[in-house]
Amino acid sequence: MNFAITLALQEYDPSTDRWTTKAPMPVGLHHVGIGESDGKLYVIGGYKQSGFSVWHPVATVYAYDPATDTWAARAPMPTPRGALAVTGHEGKLFAIGGYDRKANSAGVEVYDPANNTWSTVAPLPTPRDHLAAATIAGKIYAIGGRLNGDYGRNLSVVEMYDPASDQWSGVADLPTARSGITASVLGNRIYVFGGEGSDGTFHENEAYDPADDTWQVMAPMPNARHGLGSAVMDGRIYVISGGPTPGGSFSDLNEVFSPPVSVPSPR
Repeated sequence: MNFAITLALQEYDPSTDRWTTKAPMPVGLHHVGIGESDGKLYVIGGYKQSGFSVWHPVATVYAYDPATDTWAARAPMPTPRGALAVTGHEGKLFAIGGYDRKANSAGVEVYDPANNTWSTVAPLPTPRDHLAAATIAGKIYAIGGRLNGDYGRNLSVVEMYDPASDQWSGVADLPTARSGITASVLGNRIYVFGGEGSDGTFHENEAYDPADDTWQVMAPMPNARHGLGSAVMDGRIYVISGGPTPGGSFSDLNEVFSPPVSVPSPR
C-alpha cells in the first residue's frame, strides 16, 4: 500500500466550527499515542518511514505547546512501538501496549513531563495493539485492541490498572470486540467509538460505567470508521477523522456526540 505520512497539525474551534493549521510535526508519524499534561500535547511512539517501509517503530516523544505553537523533542520512550495507547494520570502519561512489527508489547511505561524521565510499571496482562486507554476515578483502563496487527484477531478484553497498588485486574469485556478504536471520558463513563474488523468498520458507541462494571450501548456513530480520534469539550465528545473501510482509508469527518444526560467534563 502506498500512502504519504503527513506532518500536519490542525486545531479545531467548536465555537466557530473552523479549523486552523498550526506548526507541523518535526517528523511524519502514524499510529502514535497522544496524551496531554499541563496544557501540552505529547506525541509518543508510532511508526515512521525508513527506506521503502512506512512501518519502522520509533520511541520518540515530541511535545507541542499551543501557547507558542512550537514543538520540542523530549526523552524517548524505553521501548520503540506503534499502535499503542496513551492516557494520563496525575500529570504523568502511561504508554500501554503496542506492536513493534514483530510481536505485541506488554510494556507499560510512564513518562513524567516535569522531570523528562521514564519509568516502568506492571506489564499489561494481555499484550495487544490498536487498543484504547482511558483514566477515570484514579484507575487506568486498557480497552479492546487486536493481536499482532491483525484485525481478524480482535479482542473484547478490558483490563484495569490501579496505580496505587501497581496491579492489573480484569473487568467486564467490551460488548463488541474491535480494534482501531478511540475512547473518551465524560462524566462518570468511558465512551468507546468505532473500530475495524474482518467484516468492515464499526458504528459502535459503547459506554462503560466503572461504578457497577457494566457496559451500555449508546447511539451509534453516523459514519462507521477506524483509526479515529476523540476529544471532550463543553460536555460533548468530538469524534474526528478515521477510515471508512478497513486498512488504509481516510476521511475528514468530524461528528459530535451529546450524552443523553448532561454530565460535567473531566478537568
